[in-house]
Amino acid sequence: MFIDCAQVYVTAGNGGHGGMSFRREKYVPNGGPDGGNGGRGGNVVFMADAGLRTLLPFKYKKKYKADSGKNGTGGRSSGKSGEDLIIKVPLGTVIKDKETGNILFDLNEDGESAIVARGGRGGLGNMNFSSATRQAPRFAQGGVRGEERTLMLELKLIADVGLVGFPNVGKSTFLSSVTAARPKIANYHFTTLSPNLGVVQWKNSEPFVISDIPGIIEGAHQGVGLGIQFLRHVERNRLLLHIIDISGSEGRDPLKDFQDIQSEMRHYNPRFSERKQIIALNKIDLLPDPGERARIQSEFEAEGYEVFLISAATGEGIDALLDRMITLLAEIGEVEPIFDVETDLDVIYRPTMDEDTFTITRDEGVYVVQGDFLERLINSVNFDDLDSVGYFQKILTDKGVFKELEAMGIQDEDLVRLDTVEFEYYQ
Repeated sequence: MFIDCAQVYVTAGNGGHGGMSFRREKYVPNGGPDGGNGGRGGNVVFMADAGLRTLLPFKYKKKYKADSGKNGTGGRSSGKSGEDLIIKVPLGTVIKDKETGNILFDLNEDGESAIVARGGRGGLGNMNFSSATRQAPRFAQGGVRGEERTLMLELKLIADVGLVGFPNVGKSTFLSSVTAARPKIANYHFTTLSPNLGVVQWKNSEPFVISDIPGIIEGAHQGVGLGIQFLRHVERNRLLLHIIDISGSEGRDPLKDFQDIQSEMRHYNPRFSERKQIIALNKIDLLPDPGERARIQSEFEAEGYEVFLISAATGEGIDALLDRMITLLAEIGEVEPIFDVETDLDVIYRPTMDEDTFTITRDEGVYVVQGDFLERLINSVNFDDLDSVGYFQKILTDKGVFKELEAMGIQDEDLVRLDTVEFEYYQ
């Protein structure tokens, strides 16, 4: 089964909490705080693996979670960091954020990796908070929660040459005749229901990969038939080879077929015109009239394309076509993949976190303060300890929370809610 789209939910590990302890040892009456730091949470990492060909594993497992960091302990012992969770995906996997649609990463090389969810930082132990005026801090920082998000995975096959054409024009027959691939072949539409890959080893040239893209039909760019599922694979090909039935065996017009496919590709992504394209007029064995062959060939050449007359069934004309493909691939070199127009400007988007940012809103008379730093701060405070509460107030002052509350007109005894904590405000 070929799976080229998947949705997964990933959760990075939480940071371990900082330790809150004091050195207790005989003959050491003033041991002081010795709580160690919490360990970092594990990241969720996607890694490209050349040995994989499909996203099938993600059909059965959709949730992934990395290990959390361990808590800090006494004796200045830091907690162990959580292990990164490495998830392997095929080359050509594009990772998108489901909520925004932004492309986060595009993995094209074997071993290339990307962190898709970062583990939370470990909290500081109370040994970090001692000072001349606070010699016995009875609080420690809590660990930060790991990132979590829903991702869309799309596999775009990486092939040098893409075979493009309507159903039943002989693409699968051509692929089987020039490679060792054995696609299903029959005389009916949509025999090929998933892309097939084959490697061409021709004469003494470097081998190259051909992908047989399943038949495109009118309306494919709007998802008609299997349209968008397969058009995405064409985006990575260096060279496009149009296979067209010259015989008109199904009452089709070869030139109109070509123009219709060009239209579908342009509607899907106008940048397809940047790709080098050549034409193979197939099934010449079913059109024995040389004059008619020449007439149809001239129509395509008038459009400015290189045209080859071939028969995938008998092998006629195949050698000349392969020779030309080898030459063109050498001339073209490497090309950048074409992405969807909607996300083209958002390629490789990496989210950033600003821990100093907060917002304050009113909810039925309560001032609600929200910000990335609040959960970490709340977890670090022992509200039964005056030193810890003083530390809490200092952080809110440094962040500008109290100043903003005063600007909004807060009065004594008004309620303030921070994360899970509510308290009355007094100036």
